[in-house]
Amino acid sequence: MAGDLFGEEVPRVQRNAVSGPVPLAERLRPQLLTDVVGQEHLTGADGAIGRMVAAGQLSSIILWGPPGTGKTTIARLLAEAVGMRFAPLSAVFSGVADLRQAFADAEKMAAAAKRTLLFVDEIHRFNRAQQDGFLPYVERGTVVLVGATTENPSFALNAALLSRAQVLVLNRLGDDALATLVARAEADVGRALPVTADAKAALIASADGDGRFLLNQVETLFAAAIDTPLDPGELAGFLHRRMPVYDKDRDGHYNLISALHKALRGSDPQAALYYMARMLVAGEEPLYVLRRLVRFASEDVGLADPQALVQCLAAKDAYQFLGSPEGELAIVQACLYLATAPKSNAAYAAQKGAFASARDTGSLAPPANILNAPTKLMKDLGYGAGYEYDHDAPEGFSGAGYWPEGMGAQVYYRPTDRGFEKRIAERIAWWDEQRRVRGGA
Repeated sequence: MAGDLFGEEVPRVQRNAVSGPVPLAERLRPQLLTDVVGQEHLTGADGAIGRMVAAGQLSSIILWGPPGTGKTTIARLLAEAVGMRFAPLSAVFSGVADLRQAFADAEKMAAAAKRTLLFVDEIHRFNRAQQDGFLPYVERGTVVLVGATTENPSFALNAALLSRAQVLVLNRLGDDALATLVARAEADVGRALPVTADAKAALIASADGDGRFLLNQVETLFAAAIDTPLDPGELAGFLHRRMPVYDKDRDGHYNLISALHKALRGSDPQAALYYMARMLVAGEEPLYVLRRLVRFASEDVGLADPQALVQCLAAKDAYQFLGSPEGELAIVQACLYLATAPKSNAAYAAQKGAFASARDTGSLAPPANILNAPTKLMKDLGYGAGYEYDHDAPEGFSGAGYWPEGMGAQVYYRPTDRGFEKRIAERIAWWDEQRRVRGGA
């Protein structure tokens, strides 16, 4: 008996029936849905896929998950489990003519009482018009569509298609599932992987949840003439380092910048440094990271520490002056400053409130006493009349009102009691009290 790709052992004869060299990942593909590991939340008896198979009825679905987590395998096994014809397409290599042919074939099979599961890999690569082309065939039941994507369906697929398909999320494979793949590979080849226990753990970690990548690395190790088990350092030198999975214009980009922002907001300098390092090591443009730090300084620190914005702009200047790698230390300094600074979103909230009022009351004129009067006519109309010059008032504060007639005084900025804003709050409270005493606004 030998192990399959994602689960229980299956007889070797089932996989070795194909003549010629077959890649290890292909030899170890599961034979049944129950063999799949790492996705039990979907394939188990209580999972969405398990329930569909038990009922013998499939609905159109979108399988969303990282590379090497079994999307194609699950689609193929789904068709087998319910007795449907499996018709695979890749959006990378297919065009309109291929889609038309696939639908025509499905209609012929439907006339012969054979339903078709149309599997479309990388479905997000089809444009909006091509995605719309699926709709009539899905609605008529000509095909059951199973799409696979590594991209967030909310952004990559149009709403009409999403409304007709259930999105199922596949998890990246954990260490236990990846260790199972290694054990299955060892059983298939008939010998242990030529690495130490620590090196095997490092190999599993390097896969980053991608079972296909892991098995390709395992196959490379088995194919080499290695007499003595490799330790972690030797393994790294033999296989070379795998670059982190990161697309600067896709989910990886937005997920990591979101994680960095949340870690900064949560005042966790260690996690913030980790996510920032993930981005820079993966090749993110440092100036993009700096732009996000500058935004954070205003949005989440604000006047609780006015130096936060200064630090970030100084880091930008330092990086532009020094370049990489020397200038990256300035980015680290700015990141640490933000993570350890007192936090306040009072300026951000004030902006939203003030902008909303401006949109709602944009035609209200300011009171005449605070308008300039550069002409005689404007003076005759009362512009500037009664204006109180604050520098001439006691304690430099007149207490005058500044809001348009017909609009009461508003409160947009509510400083916190953290950092420098605590002092600002005390000043505002004193000014408010003076206005009340002096009968101002």
